[in-house]
Amino acid sequence: MSDPGLQGHAALVTGGARGIGRAITLTLAARGADIAVVNTSPESAALIKAEVESMGRKCLSIQADVGDPVAVKLACERATAELPELDILVNNAGITRDRLLWRMADEDWDAVLRVDLSAAFHFTRALTRGMTRRKFGRVINITSVIGQMGNAGQANYAAAKAGLIGFTMSVAKEFGTKGITSNAVAPGYIETDMTAGLTDEIKGAMLGHIPAGRFGVAQDVADVVAFLASQEASYITGQVLRVDGGMLMG
Repeated sequence: MSDPGLQGHAALVTGGARGIGRAITLTLAARGADIAVVNTSPESAALIKAEVESMGRKCLSIQADVGDPVAVKLACERATAELPELDILVNNAGITRDRLLWRMADEDWDAVLRVDLSAAFHFTRALTRGMTRRKFGRVINITSVIGQMGNAGQANYAAAKAGLIGFTMSVAKEFGTKGITSNAVAPGYIETDMTAGLTDEIKGAMLGHIPAGRFGVAQDVADVVAFLASQEASYITGQVLRVDGGMLMG
């Protein structure tokens, strides 16, 4: 059922055409927001655009490398020109380049930090100007429980996701008096294309550490993002909401 709670608002979702990003895009659209999707796949972008427009919402599809500051600048300029009410930013795009530390190439480190952390800085810096003028804004960063607990073979990913948490809190303090909230959502094990390749043995071991007794799905994350984007979450800022079935407690 459609919920018009975000009517009159527009959201930009990076990596918004697949996996968790796709669920976030469709959930925000279902709640009344127009959408700008930043993605690298023309095929996935075309599909999500059609789905959003079938709900009666505007959907702007932008192909851009979020790890390129110039591409981000151009994407933001286009998005704000076509969706002047853009006041919700979901920094969701992310990649992994997993290797043990001694085997991790400089390029593996740099690529993950650029996409998973620096992109959030560039998008937030550009789009908070309009949010400040509107006196309303939501910055929602998709981090990970790995950013809080670390993981062997993922030093680059863990560092980027931990950095995103610190960035989230700094933005919350800097923009709190301007009607802008900044929060992070930290998924645990979510069933997506990224996790589909794990062996049954690894999945079974992970499931044993999840009190909820199941793996998460993308919609679990999308519903939390939609709440944080809403007026009901106006007094929540600088927080990390874990969506992990209790996997990481304390």
